[in-house]
Amino acid sequence: MSGHSKWHSIKHQKGVTDARRGQLFTKLTREIIIAAREGGGNTEANFRLRLAIQKARDSNMPMDNIDRSIKKGTGELEGGSLAELTLEGYGPNGIAILVSALSDNRNRTIQEVRSTFSRHGGSLGESGCVAWLFDSKGLIMVKAESVDPDELALAAIDAGAEDVKVEDDYVEVYTVPEELEKVRAALEGNNVAIESSELFKEPKSLIELDEKAAMQTLKLLDKLEENDDVQNVFSNADIPDAVMEAYQAG
Repeated sequence: MSGHSKWHSIKHQKGVTDARRGQLFTKLTREIIIAAREGGGNTEANFRLRLAIQKARDSNMPMDNIDRSIKKGTGELEGGSLAELTLEGYGPNGIAILVSALSDNRNRTIQEVRSTFSRHGGSLGESGCVAWLFDSKGLIMVKAESVDPDELALAAIDAGAEDVKVEDDYVEVYTVPEELEKVRAALEGNNVAIESSELFKEPKSLIELDEKAAMQTLKLLDKLEENDDVQNVFSNADIPDAVMEAYQAG
């Protein structure tokens, strides 16, 4: 299982089961605002906005919240002054970490992210220092219990997916970014219940970590995720299953 897959599962479970739902809605709102600001409020002409709205709906965000967020992005309502940031750094054992953020105070966000890296055995790097270690991909998550993985894999590949992996509780469907919507629509047309779909950064290779470094890495990633300005965190850490289970249990 890839480092992203494991971390994504933890994030998803936290997002739907605990007090982070409010924080999740904040992040989803910001993504809709920036998507509407950059590409306009017409969903048919704005791929990023369509994706942001779909992600919000997957997380059961009320349509009123979604509509208000779009209007903030297009300037019909106040509150759309956000800047996009991509911050890059290193974690324990030199793992690469990419942080995407949306902030109304660039300097504050950089300072907070730098501090989080420092407190958990990492360091913020220069722009471009690790981005080349990742490829852009689309990812569709389906609960394994709800489908026949082999049938899902056939349907997904026929629709244009690059790869399908069964990882514990989820079946993961990987696509090139441009095919994400098409593959999702094809699966839904086959009555597949989609848990989530998103664009993400897939590491080209993984760095294996021992138990101590892996636990330290998970704490760093978690603290970065807790920052309201941080939208996504990606790394090339290969986390042992035993460490992941212990971290989730704790």
